[in-house]
Amino acid sequence: MESAAVIGIDLAKSVFQLHGADATGRPLFRKKLTRGQLRTFLASHPPTIVAMEACASSHYWGREIGAMGHEVRLIPPIYVKPFVKRHKNDAADAEAISEAAVRPTMRFVPVKTAEQQSRAMVFKTRDLLVRQRNQIVNALRGHLMEYGVAIPAGLTFVRKLEREIEHPDTPLPLLVVELARLHLDQLRGCNEKIAAVERQMKEEAKRDPEAIRLQTAPGIGPVSAMAIKAFGPDMNSFQRGRDFAAWLGLVPLQKSTGGRQKLGRTSKMGQRDIRRLLIIGAMTRIRWALKNGAPSGSWLKQMLERKPRLLVAIALANKTARAIWAMMTRDEEYRDVPVSA
Repeated sequence: MESAAVIGIDLAKSVFQLHGADATGRPLFRKKLTRGQLRTFLASHPPTIVAMEACASSHYWGREIGAMGHEVRLIPPIYVKPFVKRHKNDAADAEAISEAAVRPTMRFVPVKTAEQQSRAMVFKTRDLLVRQRNQIVNALRGHLMEYGVAIPAGLTFVRKLEREIEHPDTPLPLLVVELARLHLDQLRGCNEKIAAVERQMKEEAKRDPEAIRLQTAPGIGPVSAMAIKAFGPDMNSFQRGRDFAAWLGLVPLQKSTGGRQKLGRTSKMGQRDIRRLLIIGAMTRIRWALKNGAPSGSWLKQMLERKPRLLVAIALANKTARAIWAMMTRDEEYRDVPVSA
């Protein structure tokens, strides 16, 4: 069998579809292999380009296949979709992946190390626990609303709910009190687990020189710094800070045609975990500026006088992203701009 110049793999749990093509794109073989057969086949095949979609288990297989001497190319699924001809099936997907992999302007996803993925798991675990905590609080508020107990949204008002539940003369039925206590026990458990994960993240952030440097920028704490380390690619792959901000989805959506620039809302097409944390950090800075007053003549003060707060937060997150790129590519700490800037 002739050796393929590129092999496209449609990933799965147990059975993988392969499409091999030569340098001109002519199909050489189509195979359906199990996990064990895939390892044996790629280990015996001469070094070549192996392309996959950047999806579940792709980074694991990227490390495994790269160790066999092959050049691994991970492609975002949205960039593979235009190459699928008519019907969608595993064989068509594998063929589309092999065709997309050899495009000269195609963008690829760097293969993550096991350490990077472990950091991402820590962050995702915290994110899951925070969502569960919010679900418990909202469920408890909704249940007690049926009995006339109304409190504002937010964790700071949970104690008020607890006082209403534990009050000796509470008008709540006994069954409602018992179930509310069950919700509160779950809430305390979530709080303890979140605190444990955050302690781990903070300890790791103290040991990582790059995370320490990132925290010198306003609006970036240990959680944001570790998220950038876990989810962010090599900053040297971006030519400028604006490219990194665009990768995060902090730029307007473009629908330009005929030479006319049409800019819409924020694209939100990039890495949403980092983007969300940067916007939260920007909102914290804005609240502080509104409470204590921004420096006279500063960019932030001028923007807050003319624009809505959320729009200013996105613009400030964009500026922070560009500062992050500069700090990480130049190995420098954050340097504040003059007030007149």
